[in-house]
Amino acid sequence: MGCYDCCIRCIGAVPYPSLVATLLFYAGMALFCGCGHEALSQTEVLVETYFARNVQDFVVMASFIKYFQFVIYGLASFFFLYGILLLAEGFYTTSAVKQTFGEFRSTHCGRCLSLTFIIVTYILAFIWLAVFAFTAIPVFFLFNMEQTCHNINILAETTPSINQHGWICMDARQYGLLPWNAMPGKACGMTLASICKTSEFHVTYDLYIAAFAGAGITLLALFLYLAATTYNYAVLRFLGRKGVR
Repeated sequence: MGCYDCCIRCIGAVPYPSLVATLLFYAGMALFCGCGHEALSQTEVLVETYFARNVQDFVVMASFIKYFQFVIYGLASFFFLYGILLLAEGFYTTSAVKQTFGEFRSTHCGRCLSLTFIIVTYILAFIWLAVFAFTAIPVFFLFNMEQTCHNINILAETTPSINQHGWICMDARQYGLLPWNAMPGKACGMTLASICKTSEFHVTYDLYIAAFAGAGITLLALFLYLAATTYNYAVLRFLGRKGVR
């Protein structure tokens, strides 16, 4: 076999859908874990600075943030290893499909392993769908806060009276960020508008958007994995029933 034929054979054995899914998978997890971790740190600074005067009111949320940051560390490690396993499984199943009639033979154990990856990936995709929805909550909160500040600025430009926009508030307690007895717990009027102009707010908002996008990219990668592995497994099952093992 010549060098050209060997290269063509190697290129043909590359699982391109799994490779693309792996790249998306790692890109999405990098965005989600990196930006999510930093967004939680910025949230702690933002709430502690502008919404909570008493440290005791902020203890629960601070512990909650630290817990989720450790969860992010675990997710990053687990999904890094799982992405490698999925890519390796993609190489195996693609080679088994494309070289079944050659010297390579798929085995019953290999097909069971492929089915196991399909089931685990399906469960992870279902769980990650919930994570994707949960990631939208802080984006929704900060979007509402930005829109409220925009309305305050419009009222401030059109009406000279402070009372016209002083009643417009954002209450962090309504979103579960602080207990109901936290003081002040909310920001109103021009105080709220000034918060929206700070770098902490804009950085936190952008980081949560990036984390939300990363969660969506990761979910897309899991669906691509499911499509590729399910197709390859179905072909292997078909060939197995035809007697090609």
